[in-house]
Amino acid sequence: MIKQTGWLTSLLLAGLASAAASAAEAPISKGHYLAMAGDCAACHTAAGGADFAGGLKMLTPVGAIYSTNITPDKQTGIGDYSYDDFAEAVRGGVAKDGHQLYPAMPYTSFSKISDEDMHALYDYFMQEVPAVKQADRDSDIPWPLSMRWPLIVWNWAFHDEERFKPDKGQSAQWNRGAYLIQGLEHCGTCHTPRGIGFQEKALDQHDAAYLTGGTLEGWHAPDLTGNQKEGIGSWSQKDIVSFLKTGWTADTAAFGSMTDVIEHSTQHLSEEDLNAMALYLKSIKPSDPQAAAPQQDNSTRTALVKGEMSRPGAQLYMDNCAACHRTDGKGYSNAFPSLAQNPALLSDDPSSLISIVLRGGKAAVTHGAVTGLTMPDFAWRLDDQQVADLATFVRGSWGNNASAVKAEQVKELRKNVSTVERKDPDKQRKPQK
Repeated sequence: MIKQTGWLTSLLLAGLASAAASAAEAPISKGHYLAMAGDCAACHTAAGGADFAGGLKMLTPVGAIYSTNITPDKQTGIGDYSYDDFAEAVRGGVAKDGHQLYPAMPYTSFSKISDEDMHALYDYFMQEVPAVKQADRDSDIPWPLSMRWPLIVWNWAFHDEERFKPDKGQSAQWNRGAYLIQGLEHCGTCHTPRGIGFQEKALDQHDAAYLTGGTLEGWHAPDLTGNQKEGIGSWSQKDIVSFLKTGWTADTAAFGSMTDVIEHSTQHLSEEDLNAMALYLKSIKPSDPQAAAPQQDNSTRTALVKGEMSRPGAQLYMDNCAACHRTDGKGYSNAFPSLAQNPALLSDDPSSLISIVLRGGKAAVTHGAVTGLTMPDFAWRLDDQQVADLATFVRGSWGNNASAVKAEQVKELRKNVSTVERKDPDKQRKPQK
């Protein structure tokens, strides 16, 4: 009887595994694929909410705004949008009723989407996405800053509605990568610095500012150029593909909103598209050709091992960080990221390091890593000066050579850490189906 039960159990498990594999390999429509490439769920799905029903809070310099319902509900969503209405909203930032959309909607990037892909996206949202009745929420921006007519002037000054134009001097693979990075993936939205009008300073590789790093909502999206110190100059094309597919390289992990990008967008892309994106990124000139990669320095490890804690932040590091990130700052491959020579920590803007110490974080949940390792938050445990000392220690150890962090910088970013986050750092937005 035991043998028979074991045989039946094995057969059942094999059947379940086969069904799961078949489900994972089930083809999806082109529009569905493009919606994942555009990571539409990232902004239009609130924590615990229905897919694409909106309501996600996003901070701006003048107040919070809330994403809109883009399900095909005819009363509260986009169910009565024609294709032309849809295309004008996605590419031009103008809703069906004529009001201007805030440029938090990356229409400045989506303007590059081809007509063919735009039709596929429209068909997906109208035919495959379930309609959800959920009214949009007004912004928290006070009047008169909440008036939208000035956005007409903003668009005139900063928005280029031209479609993506392939570079005839580059390969088809390079052009595919450029189309995705500049358009659907809208990487510049986070990774390009903003100007005085909160516009992206550059929209493609022809401008030196493109993808050189940007700061939004308390996180600094790192430099994606070939900068050897602060960018991805030391990464291979294979490293970039691995990061976009899994959220990891051997030494680095995605953090902040990039985990959502990995989970809901890039991990679902084909190997061909991932390699095209990586090829394009590797072609972008370094933001600082003179920047040198940090060199390993063992003096910090030696001091810590000897129990020398005279440097501000050293004892804090040993008490709170060394167990996972080690005394040499190298962490553990594919488990706890390296802090030593990590480009994401070496920017002049320390916002990301401060924010992850305050907020904690969770690694991207992907097909290959379904749990997602968690880093605890320390906002409740460390005061502003302690966080500043700890961050300064990390940015100045093991060969890292970045500027010190001030308590005032920590105090400002602590304002963005909510009580909910402190109580539940593992909270996750509902996955897109």
